[in-house]
Amino acid sequence: MKILSVVGARPQFIKAFPVSDALRREHEEVLVHTGQHYDAELSDVFFTELGIPEPDYNLGVGSGGHAAQTAEMLVRLDEVVEAEAPDLVLVYGDTNSTLAAALVAAKRDPALAHVEAGLRSGNWSMPEEVNRVLTDHCSDFLFAPAESAAETLRREGITSGVHVTGDVGFDAILRVRDRAVEGSTVLDRLELDAGEYVLATVHRAGNTDDPARLAAVIDGLAESPLPVVLPLHPRTEAALKTHGLWDRATDALHVVDPVGYLDFVCLLDGAERVATDSGGVQKEALYLDRRCVTLREETEWVETVEAGWNVLVGADADAIARALRDDEPLPPKPSLYGDGHAAERIAEALRG
Repeated sequence: MKILSVVGARPQFIKAFPVSDALRREHEEVLVHTGQHYDAELSDVFFTELGIPEPDYNLGVGSGGHAAQTAEMLVRLDEVVEAEAPDLVLVYGDTNSTLAAALVAAKRDPALAHVEAGLRSGNWSMPEEVNRVLTDHCSDFLFAPAESAAETLRREGITSGVHVTGDVGFDAILRVRDRAVEGSTVLDRLELDAGEYVLATVHRAGNTDDPARLAAVIDGLAESPLPVVLPLHPRTEAALKTHGLWDRATDALHVVDPVGYLDFVCLLDGAERVATDSGGVQKEALYLDRRCVTLREETEWVETVEAGWNVLVGADADAIARALRDDEPLPPKPSLYGDGHAAERIAEALRG
């Protein structure tokens, strides 16, 4: 089978790492990078570190408003699908790249497969929620990371083509953890001691585009009893400067440049806990036995909250500060998202 895999952002590069490896054992894969993340620290370094094959196409779409970015991807992806004539288009997650590829596949001949199907935040103000719902309803193969995601699809009337595979992000962490911890020098470079800092990530538009929310997040993180290390997403850096919060953030937090995946895994493994608005990092924290403080009011990964390993605090400075000081023992960690072989299950399902 000829499979056109579409990626465009850091989380998708990580997910593609184990899936492409599994697919290429028995299928022909054409890898397309839309260029949604185009900074070298958010794009090129992940291909290099993880050994992902170089993309067959880099569309170079870059940043922009949702309508303009998605429209440009639609045009360019349509040209690629016409040229390559794949049997199937495979997409990941919930970005504009995902939606654009899904719409192209739905209006042409290839089947469509969605990795991370069935996830819902319930917040329709999030562009990601719109993207993931529309993509699921276009898809022929829906690869759900947990039974709860499959149940969500059933409630929406989607029953055909659903496979509960586990989370490919778990596959990726298992493959790189030892290599990251043993080979990365990031703790030495940043003069950090394992267990003596909090790792934070802030990048979602809901937090960065609202100056009041962003200020509250910074103020809450500043109350941490441990130093907070913040690898800075370009969007967040621009927002801090635009909103007049740059000095406030850099005075209170240990702000550092973006890091590659192996360095990030090492930072996460060494952190006392994590504060994030990222969906992927919530899971990665669980996989590496780290308490997570989520800077949102909702999450797609509801099981992590129900299990007691993740707490939702939104952009409430007081709630963030309390969660960063919470020292109640964590409950036993459940197995939520499979056994680290999701990629193989995806390849097997596509084999038919």
